[in-house]
Amino acid sequence: MQLDQLIHNELRLRIMTTLLSVEEADFNYLRQVTGATAGNLSSHLDTLAKSLYISIEKGFVGRRTRTTARLTPTGRQALTTYIDALTKIIHPE
Repeated sequence: MQLDQLIHNELRLRIMTTLLSVEEADFNYLRQVTGATAGNLSSHLDTLAKSLYISIEKGFVGRRTRTTARLTPTGRQALTTYIDALTKIIHPE
C-alpha cells in the first residue's frame, strides 16, 4: 500500500489531523496549531481544497474576514486510508 503523497507532506498532515478532531477550524487557529506562516498555510489549504479533501468557507465577522476549513467526507476517507497504510508500514503483519 502506498502513502498518499498529498497528505504525506508534514504541514498538510498537521492540517488534516487537526481538522479530524474538530468540526471546523478558522485560519488563525490552524496557524497557531501548525506553526505555519500565513502564506504557507494558505498555499497548503488551497492544495487540499483543490483535491476536495477540505472545504474552505470565507466570510466576515464584523469588518474582518474569516476563513474556516472543514474536512470533507473524501478527506476523512483519504486520511483514514493514509493512517491505515502508515500503520501497516510500522506494524507489518
